[in-house]
Amino acid sequence: AMEAAEYVEKVRINPGNYVDSKQFKIVEYTDADYQRELDRIEEKFTPLVLKMKKLGRAMRIGTNHGSLSDRIMNRYGDSPEGMVESALEFTRICEKNKYFDLILSMKSSNPKVMIAAYRLLAARMAEEGMDYPFHLGVTEAGDGEDGRIKSAIGIGGLLEDGIGDTIRVSLTEEPELEIPVCKQIAAFYTSPRPSPLRGEGEITPSPRRGEGRDEGYTENPYHYARRKTREIKIGPFKLGGENIVRLVSDFTDKKAILSVLEAQLQNTKSLAPEIVQWTIRNDEDLKALEECSKKLAKETSRLAFLGRFENSLAQAEKGLSLVQCAIFKYKPGDDGSTRKKKFTDFLKLAKAKNVPVILEAEDCKSEDKLAKWGELTPAHNTLDGIEWAQSVGMKDIILSFNLSGRSEMIHNVRYLAATLREKNIDLPIHLKVQTSNLIHASIALGSLLCDGIGDSVQAGTGTDPKKDLELLYNILQAAGVRITKTEYVSCPSCGRTLFDLQSTTERIRSKTGHLKGVKIAIMGCIVNGPGEMADADFGYVGGAPGKINLYVGKDCVKKSIPFEESDEKLIELIKEHGKWQDPT
Repeated sequence: AMEAAEYVEKVRINPGNYVDSKQFKIVEYTDADYQRELDRIEEKFTPLVLKMKKLGRAMRIGTNHGSLSDRIMNRYGDSPEGMVESALEFTRICEKNKYFDLILSMKSSNPKVMIAAYRLLAARMAEEGMDYPFHLGVTEAGDGEDGRIKSAIGIGGLLEDGIGDTIRVSLTEEPELEIPVCKQIAAFYTSPRPSPLRGEGEITPSPRRGEGRDEGYTENPYHYARRKTREIKIGPFKLGGENIVRLVSDFTDKKAILSVLEAQLQNTKSLAPEIVQWTIRNDEDLKALEECSKKLAKETSRLAFLGRFENSLAQAEKGLSLVQCAIFKYKPGDDGSTRKKKFTDFLKLAKAKNVPVILEAEDCKSEDKLAKWGELTPAHNTLDGIEWAQSVGMKDIILSFNLSGRSEMIHNVRYLAATLREKNIDLPIHLKVQTSNLIHASIALGSLLCDGIGDSVQAGTGTDPKKDLELLYNILQAAGVRITKTEYVSCPSCGRTLFDLQSTTERIRSKTGHLKGVKIAIMGCIVNGPGEMADADFGYVGGAPGKINLYVGKDCVKKSIPFEESDEKLIELIKEHGKWQDPT
């Protein structure tokens, strides 16, 4: 760092290993012992601070979740609190020396941890009167679609909070491929665009942690906990409660739906659909649904139908017996009293047939309501709908929004979740986006899932249901709420890397990608690799030129394995620990 300061405009230091070495020791520190360690850090760190100040350089104090010092780990544990305190210790030393050209970061390969840590840092800095900018990133995000989804969830979720000033997408790919992804994410928060809910002009997120509109939607914004809801049965599936997040697929091509569903259900390697949305506008749609249901009668143990009835109570009366869940879509011109009458009549029909109902609020066009509630009008409409359901004794209600805007969807869901907590209402929430755009869908769905909100998810318009389904499964995996495949933590490569990370990652994935629930870290060197593997089950780390070290958790169990033997040795290690499954 001292040498680099001579030649570059900004230097990043890691407070976890700038002074302390990582030895994974368990030590009980008294307050006096801890203060002596802080004094030692100040002695070692101050020369760099003074040099940076003299040369007019900037510094990034960048905490990494996987490389917290033993001292921090022993006092704060492997937690957002530890990450934040690690950075603030160094920040206070800078301020003591009147050096303020600082940027802070709280990186993790886990979007949940990363989001919580940045939020906590923003809160702690506010308490201490600090206002330094933040650099956002999900470290070791990986490659391909998975790396992009993870990065969008973590970075986008924080930008929705108004947190973040610079961003980096860390991919195990050529570095120039990171920039387009960064631009796609940043464009949502820097480009002016019109909004039917806020009027013309730029949509800017609220200052850090919002202006009060989003507060209270989780029990603790600094620690993940899933929102508590009642359990509702939809065909063979249980939604809400302690159950896994379910998937809803939409099919616009009714002629192709049967062949697509049969192919996906019969292929054991396929990501199977669960709840299929079927739009019903006329008798022809009803007849097609009936025929499809008959042909898939043997699949009732793993498939359910969601009927979307388009403004026809007559169609609903005939079709509710064919579906396991239902939505009623109003006619666009219906006024409030007409909507209430139609919806309560629909609820009575559904209740009589024991069919759960999704209460779906859409973009609002009412100028009176928009003047009163602004962009949160859909959430207030949903609260009205809950009262209508209660008035007819309908309890099996799921709440959802069908909104065109990403930020509008996120903030309406947050506001609704906060209001439901206040009112002690435990209805499940279905998360839906109208797009298959990877970045948009990842931010909108993933950020809410990382806050513990969401009991089912849906994306796209039904034109490519197979692609939409794959995207949903990948978002659930990246958000850490439903694991359906092997997860990889891999670094983006640097000058210390001892092998070709891209080809090695792809090769290992081809041999281990079927191991559901296993996390494998592929790291280029032993300098940062062992510390930044986070919570991986197994680690594949460059130890020396042509040599690989293998890890189980944080423990190095095999050293200096010849590169050409390393894949098989990794597989042997996975087998020894009972995590191997033969490919089907």
